[in-house]
Amino acid sequence: MYSFVKRFLDVAAALLALLVLFPLLLVVAVLVKATSPGPVLFKQTRLGKDGREFQIYKFRSMCVGAEQIGTGVYSGKGDTRVTKIGKFLRATSIDELPQLINVLKGEMSFIGPRPPLTYHPWPLSEYTPEQLRMFAVRPGITGWAQVNGRKDVEWNRRIQLNVWYVEHMSLWLDIKILFLTVYKVFTNADNANTNATVVPEAQDATESVEK
Repeated sequence: MYSFVKRFLDVAAALLALLVLFPLLLVVAVLVKATSPGPVLFKQTRLGKDGREFQIYKFRSMCVGAEQIGTGVYSGKGDTRVTKIGKFLRATSIDELPQLINVLKGEMSFIGPRPPLTYHPWPLSEYTPEQLRMFAVRPGITGWAQVNGRKDVEWNRRIQLNVWYVEHMSLWLDIKILFLTVYKVFTNADNANTNATVVPEAQDATESVEK
């Protein structure tokens, strides 16, 4: 029952947010375009509900072709490939706002497990039956794992937190996550990769340059 209520709230909140934030989104789009060559939006294939692939949207925060230069696909603190405006967008999480479009399209929710890459932390075929439970709901712009360590949590633990969320999903839990997310954003807590995000003996993979 809550899944239907949650979807209604997602659509209503996304429409309202896009309306209220439109001036900010326009300014950010202009700044991204004016300060570095390349598209305004960064698109990346992620795994969504039931493991289906979709294109996630973000404001571009790195130079074009970043994966082919510097430190490859891994992005850590102080990465020189991040543009000047990109540093601000990442620190404030404004780069995530285009995902409101993903919410309207039904590909994402405000609250849910963050959608992983198709190859990171490992391919879908390598998830265990228990881990696959995280794909039972729409992925979120923020989630339980993000407010319990964010980027400082190794992926096996992130997935455990995601599965826990799926098993305990409720309106009150979503409200709690929302308020904790606001706190994390304003304090910029756990917003940089400081350690390997996958335990080597568990899986061999690397982190995406665009989070």
